[in-house]
Amino acid sequence: MSANNAPPGKANLLAGQVYQQIKDDIFNFVLLPGDRFTESEIAARCGVSRTPVRDALYRLEREGYLQVAFRSGWSVRPFDFGRFDQLYDLRIVLELASVARLCEAEAAADLGELQQIWSVPVAERLSDGKHVGALDEAFHQGLVRATGNFEMARVHQDVTEKIRIIRRLDFTRERRVDATYDEHQEILRLLTQRKAAQASINLRSHIEASKAEVHKITLHMLYEARQRGLIGVA
Repeated sequence: MSANNAPPGKANLLAGQVYQQIKDDIFNFVLLPGDRFTESEIAARCGVSRTPVRDALYRLEREGYLQVAFRSGWSVRPFDFGRFDQLYDLRIVLELASVARLCEAEAAADLGELQQIWSVPVAERLSDGKHVGALDEAFHQGLVRATGNFEMARVHQDVTEKIRIIRRLDFTRERRVDATYDEHQEILRLLTQRKAAQASINLRSHIEASKAEVHKITLHMLYEARQRGLIGVA
């Protein structure tokens, strides 16, 4: 049975697999900003029909990773650091508002789960960057959710999704993993003591340092990927 005639469940599964493969290729700089391709090329590469490919591509377009042009196929959207800066600014606004709410709330927020993860001895820290990156996202989302404002949490989740393509690179460097543990521990300590002003300063500094680091890493990785491409052509 072809994907065109597949049951809805199987068709959705195929589309999800194609979506994840293309997204991984973008995240890992296998597909570079500006690279062009057709639905037929992706279908042949993934061994599926064009229907699940089309569903996957339009999903990635909605998420801002791809763009489509009439008669010229698909392309990976160029990196827009200005847009990423705006998203980071929005993230800072949401998280600083969360810090203020947590420190001003009548009842102390339960941050015990976050403390169990981050307030550990150096010898017990995780070293796998991908795992730490996922935990870092959960840390910041946990702070926003702890306010009880689910609309703030929803917007924060949307921002998190949009910056993940570059934010995850912050955890490809060992020193940044250690810095994240240190900074998260201090932020949690200040929140527990309800020191809103200092917690806000530390949180802003933490996010700004991460943003600066991923800018540098992204540019370096793009340069290396382009050089590999040029060498391949030669």
